[in-house]
Amino acid sequence: MASLKDKDTGKIEILLEDGMSKAMAQAPIVVSASRSTDIPAFYSDWFFHRMKVGYSAWTNPFNGVRSYVSYARTRFIVFWSKNPRPLLAHLDELEERGIGCYIQYSLNDYEKEGLERGVPPIAKRIKTFKLLVERLGFGGVVWRFDPLMLTDDIDIDKLLTKIEYIGDQLKGYTEKLVFSFADIALYRKVKSNLLANGVPYHEWTEEQMVEFCERLVALNKLKGWNYTLATCGEKGRYKGVEPNHCVDDALMIRRACDDKELMEFLKAEIRPIPVPDLFGTVVPLPSDAIVLDNGHYAIRGDNCDKGQREFCGCMKSKDIGQYNTCVHLCEYCYANSSKQSAARNYKCHKENPWGETITGI
Repeated sequence: MASLKDKDTGKIEILLEDGMSKAMAQAPIVVSASRSTDIPAFYSDWFFHRMKVGYSAWTNPFNGVRSYVSYARTRFIVFWSKNPRPLLAHLDELEERGIGCYIQYSLNDYEKEGLERGVPPIAKRIKTFKLLVERLGFGGVVWRFDPLMLTDDIDIDKLLTKIEYIGDQLKGYTEKLVFSFADIALYRKVKSNLLANGVPYHEWTEEQMVEFCERLVALNKLKGWNYTLATCGEKGRYKGVEPNHCVDDALMIRRACDDKELMEFLKAEIRPIPVPDLFGTVVPLPSDAIVLDNGHYAIRGDNCDKGQREFCGCMKSKDIGQYNTCVHLCEYCYANSSKQSAARNYKCHKENPWGETITGI
């Protein structure tokens, strides 16, 4: 059992699988799975096994130090994936544990250009999206077209055509479209992978970003999608487009407002929506109110994760993934230093699929 001091630091003492060794582990309320690899696509069985065991481990690639994450206090999981279909087999486990979730689903269409050779065909990925929404409910799956790539073969017109096709298919299945502009110069791995794979890429200019957003906003209105349009980690602010919070406390509150422990962690106060008085006067809700489906609304505290990049709007969470392990092998990947390193680590995982770490090492 953790001492009060340990709880203050978010750490608890855990017993390792050998039944003798003990270690201090972070014990997050909110888990991110994961920005650094596709856990739903390739490591779902491993992840849910580790949840049953009670912890997983991560090895620092720079100094070899192993750190631990306990799932003893976990109340919510944000999944990130380009192919989350394997999650369908595990969602009952989360429900039985009373753990909430939603999915950040990167549903792009770069099939003809061959930028995402490892993902299933677009039609199958759209079907997966709908199946997950039917299981998790509206709001349980967020559509991402991310990143937006410009190349010799892909211009703004083509990107909008791709988005229009997917947007038509997802109407009524999601409430939001999140996107980001591929910022290649700032990300060494992205630039290196694109050059190594012979992709004739182009950097976005500010003028192109403005044009894209204006046309996307117009398309959203014309098609009657009514999607909330949001950018991920972008410095620019564009009319009709809001900055996103991918690990989103507001969405967690909407999806799990009955979870008292989670609400306490999010510093959320649940209040009844005022009813009109005898004269029909209604007290207006606060501007930052989160309207719930049960006749209540919520106000939350400041949960921003100061450890993320400058323009990231995510709240505090613990990411449990590891770089150089995603075998979608996208040409523009930011999470792998090379295709070879990812394939090598995935082979290690397959040789020890239930190990403490994703790689089994």
